[in-house]
Amino acid sequence: MKAATIRDVAERAGVSVASVSRVLNGADPVSDATRARVLEATTALEYVPHSGARSLSTSRTQTVGVILPDLYGEFFSELIRGMDVAARVHGYHLIVSSSHDDADEASAAIRSMRGRVDGLIVLSPHLDAAKLTASLAGRLPVLLMNGGARDAGRPSVVVDNHGGAVAAVEHLLATGRRRIAHVAGPAGNIEAEARLAGYLEAVTRGGLTPIVVEGDFTQASGHRVGAILARHASRPDAVFAANDIMAIGAMLALQEAGVRCPEDVAMVGFDDVPLAELVRPALTTLRIRIVDMGRNALERLVRIIESAGSDVADTACEVVRPELVVRPSSKPAIPTITPRAGASAPVVSDMTSFKGEDHNV
Repeated sequence: MKAATIRDVAERAGVSVASVSRVLNGADPVSDATRARVLEATTALEYVPHSGARSLSTSRTQTVGVILPDLYGEFFSELIRGMDVAARVHGYHLIVSSSHDDADEASAAIRSMRGRVDGLIVLSPHLDAAKLTASLAGRLPVLLMNGGARDAGRPSVVVDNHGGAVAAVEHLLATGRRRIAHVAGPAGNIEAEARLAGYLEAVTRGGLTPIVVEGDFTQASGHRVGAILARHASRPDAVFAANDIMAIGAMLALQEAGVRCPEDVAMVGFDDVPLAELVRPALTTLRIRIVDMGRNALERLVRIIESAGSDVADTACEVVRPELVVRPSSKPAIPTITPRAGASAPVVSDMTSFKGEDHNV
């Protein structure tokens, strides 16, 4: 059966096409009788307005574009879930694309969405995210999340990654740990670098020697690091991973090697993805309420879109403060033999050996 057109609706309702358009778009007042006839006709004919035609008449697509560095994993699925909830409430749809952590692909994604969306949310781990969107998005409303957002002069949302990392290390110090390793995120990632900087500041202030191993935000990299640490003579007594997924991977590898958590090695992650509470022991982490962050970002962009043309411009940078959630993976340490005075843990520079020692792991 051929789909009904706006002319079919107008003919059945006995009104003009312009009257049908006014009822459907809510742009101008119409009589109650006209509205009733039009709505009855759209129901009877199962008429669905053409989004392209509507956008031409209203200059709106009722669609928001979201560009993420990746679509894989619980963090991004939770973020999109929050955005989707808010979008439905406000009558918007989402178009989601991944930049695959690549500036060229991010550029292509932004270009592809121009003319198809009313605004963009761009989450980029790279420092040039603000410059990228400024050059490509034109006058399209854009909300930046994290990458370079503090200095963007655009509406933005950033997580206090540095402060969260400091809180993680201070918690481990308070539980009696003194050899605290950090599983870092990938080099060049602004969030990973901020979490690493917070870790380094806190362990140095605590009089400890840093132990840093590079990961890539995946469970596989966390598992590799955990396996390395499990069989080393200078095994840390605590691990702070730059995200929950790496923390879970490291914890599984330690357990597979017979290392107890938290009795032998405490574990702390970052983000509080749903899985963090389900693993055993449940994972201590820095909660950033991912769903709420996604919901709030979408609602803020909608406000920016709908206030376009007003004299008040939103250029504020909203800072999300992580919340330490203590779970069994970091219970206080059982007192052990005190290391000799002046002893410190070695620095781990890569995932194959401990720097400064003669043997590999």
